[in-house]
Amino acid sequence: MGILGIILLIIFVITALLLIFIVLIQDDQGDGIGGLFGGGSSSAFGSSAGNVLTRFTTILGAIFLVSSFGLAWLNRSGSESDLIRAARTQSATENSSEWWSGEGENSGN
Repeated sequence: MGILGIILLIIFVITALLLIFIVLIQDDQGDGIGGLFGGGSSSAFGSSAGNVLTRFTTILGAIFLVSSFGLAWLNRSGSESDLIRAARTQSATENSSEWWSGEGENSGN
């Protein structure tokens, strides 16, 4: 995986844990879907001020998504032909042993 993969994995885990913690400590300020369209706000532009926890949650969410896509990109398989070749090789070795027929066992009869 390399050093970059390890760094991304550490960032991913720390971000996931912080994101869980930050979401759990937030207040129930939203009004559900009704609050999404500014229905419950008394100011002209809604609650555009936003508090620190909301902004921090957004930043952590973006870091989480970027690190997860980076990990997926680093851990992708080489190409589809390599995957098919590996599956055929494994299938050939499994079929050649014929474990179900009892060949290779000491039958004792």
